[in-house]
Amino acid sequence: MDQHPSHNATSSAGRRSQERRPLLHITSPQLKELRELKVVVIHPDDADRQLLTQQLQRIGCQVQTVWPPVQSLPDATDVVFMVVRPDNLHLRLSWTHGDNTPSIIAVVNYENPTIVSAVLELKVQAVLPSPVRSFGLLSTLVVARKAHKEFRQQQQRIAKLQTKLLGHRRVAQAKAILMQTHQVSESEAYDLLREQAMNKRSSVEEISDVIVQANELLSTKKKD
Repeated sequence: MDQHPSHNATSSAGRRSQERRPLLHITSPQLKELRELKVVVIHPDDADRQLLTQQLQRIGCQVQTVWPPVQSLPDATDVVFMVVRPDNLHLRLSWTHGDNTPSIIAVVNYENPTIVSAVLELKVQAVLPSPVRSFGLLSTLVVARKAHKEFRQQQQRIAKLQTKLLGHRRVAQAKAILMQTHQVSESEAYDLLREQAMNKRSSVEEISDVIVQANELLSTKKKD
């Protein structure tokens, strides 16, 4: 008896099941975070703003609406939905730059080079087309938050690497100073740095920084 039709039916059902699976898996912590988000909607009072506000409130977000755009946001703002259109392209908003910028989602109703350039300058994490639809809003919000977190983590890693690199340079400079002033080898100079760091309960990098700064100060006085 031929079993191929049954196998094909099973395979088709499996494929349909996979197609029905959501592409975006939202875990409980992510859902909890969404319900605790403080969202600012910078948009004129129209149908788009009303729908945005309603849908965000259904998700559980704390929503505040603002128009026209402002230079300062409410404290602890997590996400900003901002309409990008020709009449506000000239604005330079302070909260779009800095270490504590919120996640930014641009709302656009048409595309041209000027609008696209403005969206890029805002460094948004997502774009929401207008007229706004309830479908896709949740996914857009989650993706924007994820992209924003990853960007912040990347910036923090870069800052740590830069600090570490500067520390290595300071240690190398301090060793060179000690080698010259005390006529010791590189390993002996490092031992001196480490000994001083242990005695003062500090790091080798901090001791090196003090030595380099003191040497620079003495060099300046000699020139004067």
